[in-house]
Amino acid sequence: MIIADYHTHTHFSSDSKTHPEAQIQSAVKKGLSYLCFTDHEDMDYCFPDEFQLDIPAYTSYMENLRNIYEKQIQIGIGIEIGLQPHLSKRLSDFVSTYPFDFIIGSSHVVQHMDPYFPEFWNGRSEKESILSYYEDTLENIKRFDCFDVYGHIDYIIRYRPDKTKPYNYTDYADILDEILKTLIQKGKGIECNTAGFKYGLSQPNPERALLTRYKELGGEILTIGSDAHEPAHIAYDFEKLPSLLKTCGFDYYTIFHNRNPEFLSL
Repeated sequence: MIIADYHTHTHFSSDSKTHPEAQIQSAVKKGLSYLCFTDHEDMDYCFPDEFQLDIPAYTSYMENLRNIYEKQIQIGIGIEIGLQPHLSKRLSDFVSTYPFDFIIGSSHVVQHMDPYFPEFWNGRSEKESILSYYEDTLENIKRFDCFDVYGHIDYIIRYRPDKTKPYNYTDYADILDEILKTLIQKGKGIECNTAGFKYGLSQPNPERALLTRYKELGGEILTIGSDAHEPAHIAYDFEKLPSLLKTCGFDYYTIFHNRNPEFLSL
């Protein structure tokens, strides 16, 4: 049983209306022992004033909840930062303002557009669009050190205009290998994000082939997150993961305290 959800959001993120306490209560009801909040900070997002996190309010509020619920569940105070190559110094300075338990680095914006929006896909083939996303991801990994795991590495496949067409990992194997090797060399991990199931995919993000390849290359740090923006999605489809991850070669998954990894058995 997976007992830790390390990717969750609340009303401190622009794309959620959920009270943090509702997320905690859902996690307790579902039998979790660990819950980490990772609300969004996406500087220079493609729409101004979106995904700007009020750090003093956020951290103070979460610290209070951590104390209230300490006998029921261990609460981590984390953050998900949206990485773009030109933001390396700004984001590094930003995350140093608070001693977070855990930091997810994610690619949400490529060439100042989020693949969530149909406009991202206009004027080029699907393969060209996906490749540009992975190229940007690799550049982010090379430039940034201020994160612990890279979030939903194949995030872009959630939003392909035509999901009836097959997506083949091997079409991008070279750059994905470079991404994984660079993460491993820098001591960074990846996450298994079950929102892929929620978005109608048959697998989490990243998919099974990429999880297997990460392990083959020597990767060990793997957090698990639902990417929940509402209570119903806390620990979403976590029951599918132990057998799936074991087929990928994993015996353990990871949680973080004070940016330090701890391994839990699957």
